[in-house]
Amino acid sequence: MLHGGASEPLQPRARRSHLSPQPRALDSTQYCDGPPAGILQWKVDERAQRLAPYKSWAVDGCGAGDDISQLVLSTKNGVLTAEERDLVQLDATELVKRLSTGQYTAVQVLTAFLKVAFRLQQFTNCLTEVFFGEGLDRAKELDAHFAKYGKVVGPLHGLPVSIKDHILLKGHDTSAGYVAWAGKKIADKDAVAVHILREAGAVFYAKTANPQTLLALETENNIYGTTRNPFNLKLSPGGSSGGESALISGHGSPLGIGTDIGGSVRIPAAFCGLYGLKPSVARLPHAGLVGSHDGMEAIIGAVGPIAKSARDLNLFCKVMLDAEPWFLEAPLLRMPWREDVVRGVGMPEKLCFAILWDDGVVHPHPPITAALKRTKQALEAAGHEVIDWEPVDDQFAWNLIHKLYFLDGGKEYRETFAEGGEKPIPAARWIMDQIERPHEPYTPGECFELNAQREAFRLKIIQHWNATKGPKTGRRVDGILAPTHPTLATPHRTIRWWGYTSYWNLVDYPGAIIPMGKFDPEAYVETDPMPAPRNETEKFISSQWSPPTYSGAPVAVQLVGRRHHEEEVLAMLNKVEDALENYKKSHPM
Repeated sequence: MLHGGASEPLQPRARRSHLSPQPRALDSTQYCDGPPAGILQWKVDERAQRLAPYKSWAVDGCGAGDDISQLVLSTKNGVLTAEERDLVQLDATELVKRLSTGQYTAVQVLTAFLKVAFRLQQFTNCLTEVFFGEGLDRAKELDAHFAKYGKVVGPLHGLPVSIKDHILLKGHDTSAGYVAWAGKKIADKDAVAVHILREAGAVFYAKTANPQTLLALETENNIYGTTRNPFNLKLSPGGSSGGESALISGHGSPLGIGTDIGGSVRIPAAFCGLYGLKPSVARLPHAGLVGSHDGMEAIIGAVGPIAKSARDLNLFCKVMLDAEPWFLEAPLLRMPWREDVVRGVGMPEKLCFAILWDDGVVHPHPPITAALKRTKQALEAAGHEVIDWEPVDDQFAWNLIHKLYFLDGGKEYRETFAEGGEKPIPAARWIMDQIERPHEPYTPGECFELNAQREAFRLKIIQHWNATKGPKTGRRVDGILAPTHPTLATPHRTIRWWGYTSYWNLVDYPGAIIPMGKFDPEAYVETDPMPAPRNETEKFISSQWSPPTYSGAPVAVQLVGRRHHEEEVLAMLNKVEDALENYKKSHPM
């Protein structure tokens, strides 16, 4: 793999690791005119220099609340051709098919995505490490191989793939959103997932933004500033994989790697109208991530794909598990991917779904309730049984997982802040303010007790699931449909409740996101008003509800399955989508 193309003017990054970070005050109010002011200026300047050779690709003109997802596809100035515009809107599965037949070249595909990625960076601030020239060099190598041998190097031959910032990519920085680590974490090897993708023929060209600490469902840090949602720049793309969701939803990447320890794949996918999968932690490779969670075994983050289609989730998982990663990473289970199950083999034609309407802590906003109702109607029209899911101890689950996140009382986070001379971003401050004993780590005995509580809770949910059956068929619930978050994509710095996603991290159940269109406040008719708030968190989130705030925000639902049943989750996702599509034909919105 080549590093550093001729079009990139800077010296190798390792030579910049001696620079002393000098962060300045944040200003996250700027839109559409380059990166936000403030922050770690040398890193911003470095990124700008790497983007400078491509400045002719820029587009102009938008406002802070605009949907720029179509603006970046503009062909007006002739920079992006009509063919390139259509190409970048294809999903990864279709792209690799066309690359494998020679219909497209790797250089042709990557160039189209680079143009759109550059434009998205203008508006959303989604990129961190930029190495377009390196990607083009690799694409040329792949094209030369195809021309010589008439075949691809692997199942992802020539497919551009974006990588979340804290995932190791050989030769590139891995600051993970911390000022103290900027320029000092140059990777000397690939993460296991990156290694597998590279061997499969993927082309890497950029890394994407994640928040300071990674333990945040928004994407902001004191290195680059705030990342914004392409469908409405006043809204967040979620976190911690928010750079990935902004880039992919704006057609600057066909497929990306995210990570999820409390919702960090599912929230960004939902906020940006994408498909995302959080697997059980021992299923997909996780080694080679940089962050404050190294060595933490109580709750482990999972690597998962963010993509444009359900079949792309299958493609990603198949590539990962066909590589037999359990030979590369000790904790992984030997569980080959069962693609026949994804296609529905062995699964009954009619299933039983349960819907979690309200977790008992924070009631979701009306568009989310409406999406769940429509999903129920579609599934019942397709002959599936749909019942209610009775929530179990959601507030307890949050309190427990929060303790497991901070067994050291937040010591590592505070020390890393101090090392970089930075303050916590608002999202990090919010979750750290809830630490029960902020300067007193749990003792080994207390950690044992918390782990015992976690296992007792997991058993309780298994028993509850087993006891929840459809009254018509007597069939156990196959999957649970639920909100991903109580709101649509949030205004910046306003995340207040993780319970709809972190709950499933605590029990280690896989979850997938099913996008269901975008919210139009002008067409909205109130049918599900917000109930009276039951607590201060719900009061705050209820007060946020105003249809114009969420103009253009994607709507999505979450589908949860049993532990290590990722294939079944994707099979159920297909059934849900089929039901929704058929229902739409007879019940247009």
